[in-house]
Amino acid sequence: MGKVAIVTGAGSGLGQATAVRLAKDGVNIAVVDVNEKGGNETVEMVKELGAEAIFIKTDVSKAEEVKNYVDQTVEHFGTIDYFFNNAGISGSGAFYLDTTIEEIDQIVGINLLGALYGVRYVAEVMLKNGGGSIVNTASSAGVIGQDSVVTYSATKHGIVGLTKSMVAEYAKDGLRVNAIAPGPTETPMVKAFYEANPEMKANATGGIPQKRLGTPEEVAELVTFLLTSKAQYINGEVIRIDGGFTNTK
Repeated sequence: MGKVAIVTGAGSGLGQATAVRLAKDGVNIAVVDVNEKGGNETVEMVKELGAEAIFIKTDVSKAEEVKNYVDQTVEHFGTIDYFFNNAGISGSGAFYLDTTIEEIDQIVGINLLGALYGVRYVAEVMLKNGGGSIVNTASSAGVIGQDSVVTYSATKHGIVGLTKSMVAEYAKDGLRVNAIAPGPTETPMVKAFYEANPEMKANATGGIPQKRLGTPEEVAELVTFLLTSKAQYINGEVIRIDGGFTNTK
C-alpha cells in the first residue's frame, strides 16, 4: 500500500486541491470535512486518479470527532504518513468590537482548537510509527496584522506557534511540522468572504505585487512538497505563498 494522508477541510478549496495533488503521486487519502457533499466529491476525484480514499464527516472543533477521524484512518489504512491540518473558517469580516462572542468561539474552535486536536492525535500515531510529516495552514494574517479578521488572525498566529513548538519538542523523534501562510487565494471560503466584503477584495488585490489572487493548485504544490520526502530537512518553517503580499508590509 502507498503512503497515507489525512486532509482536513478536504471538501473544497486548498484541502480538495491538495488531496487531488497527493493522489496523483499515489497517496491514499482520508478526506475529512463537515460538508458531506464536498467530501464525497473529493473522494471520487481521488479514486479517479487511482488512489484509495475514504470520507469521514467531522466537526474539528470537537476533540472526540477529531480522535474519531484519526482512529478511522488507522483502522482503514493502517497508518498515517502525512497530515494536512487545514480546516478553517474566516468569519464575517466585521471589525473586532462588532464581532459577536459566538463568532469568536466558532472561529477559535475550528481554526485553533481543531488544529491543536488534530496535531495531538495524529502526532501520537506518527511517533509510534517512527515519524511523519505535518503541514498546518496558517495565513498571511498569521504573519502580519490585518483589519477585519482579528479573531482569524489570532488563530493563525497560534498555528505558527503550534508549528514551531512541536518541532522543538518532537523533531528528534522523526516528526516534521511546517506551516504555509497563503495570501488571498481563489477558494470558496475567500470568494464568499469577498462577496460579503467587496471593498476588501480590491484592497487585497491592489496590495499584492503580482496583482492577482493565488490558486488552490499553486498552494497544493507547496503542501505536497513539504509533506513528502523531498523536503526532509525543512522543519519548523512558515512558508509564505502570497504573491509578495506580506513582503511589502
